Amino acid sequence: MTLAPELLDLLVCPRCKGDLEYRPTPEALLCHTCRLAFPVEEGIPIMLIDEAKPL
Repeated sequence: MTLAPELLDLLVCPRCKGDLEYRPTPEALLCHTCRLAFPVEEGIPIMLIDEAKPL
């Protein structure tokens, strides 16, 4: 499952408010500035800093 391009345009990193990169496998949104990966579960981005994994 992929995220809608309109949604990807709206989402920013909750820590630095920077751009996110979508990675389909494993499905995640990456913030290169903060070096965090936010998981996407069943098409829903989990944008909680505590749930993010370090890159």
